[in-house]
Amino acid sequence: MYIDSHCHINFPDLAGKLPEVFDLMAQNQVSHVLCISVELEKFPEIRALAEAYPHVYASVGVHPDHEACTEPTVDELVSLARHPKVVAIGETGLDYFRLTGDLEWQRERFRTHIRAARIARKPLVIHTRAAADDTLRIMREEHAGEAGGVMHCFTESLAVAEAAIEQGFYISFSGIVTFKNATALREVAAAIPLERILIETDSPYLAPVPHRGQTNQPGYVKHVAEEIARVRGLTPEAVGVATSENFFRLFAAARPN
Repeated sequence: MYIDSHCHINFPDLAGKLPEVFDLMAQNQVSHVLCISVELEKFPEIRALAEAYPHVYASVGVHPDHEACTEPTVDELVSLARHPKVVAIGETGLDYFRLTGDLEWQRERFRTHIRAARIARKPLVIHTRAAADDTLRIMREEHAGEAGGVMHCFTESLAVAEAAIEQGFYISFSGIVTFKNATALREVAAAIPLERILIETDSPYLAPVPHRGQTNQPGYVKHVAEEIARVRGLTPEAVGVATSENFFRLFAAARPN
């Protein structure tokens, strides 16, 4: 019924209690998760999870916030993306909120991921914070639309969402859409085409209402679907079906045979 398109179940808050995490997923009809890579040093953990559990998929990439880590090359990302359970390149993108100074290295890293995604024919998972103009510009310059992908944990304006959709991207909403002060974000969720929406937890972070302040986990993604359903006048089941279909359309390597 629901798919968590972006989580970090290899992080310490969740890795030690995976049986409980998977049990809550089953209780809440969450069928699959995409476990997202943030640095190459930890990628083997994610790949091992994907190999061990049929309902877990993986990405490969280096988060824009991570400075002191192995810098990926195009060839390395393409090689690691050949694994059958690796369905995406990322998490990549730009973040000008946490880091300051000369961030050209961050923009070059983003370009590396886009180039790898185009060669590997795997979609991108893009993180953007306080950097929407440069993110969209680099996406256009590097022809990111040839790979496609998703703007994860979206918190930008409707104009940014529409610009990303114009390039062939999906928009993923996290538990932030349930927060009391997220009125503008709910307006975006109500306005964009349903066939371009994904849902996620970004767990263990950003637990949705009614679990805000707790450790987030994939089983809570249903609350994101419920809020999107509320603002669009749909049932949660309809949002679950649509976003699951969208997930398998985007991440074609994850589609069951």
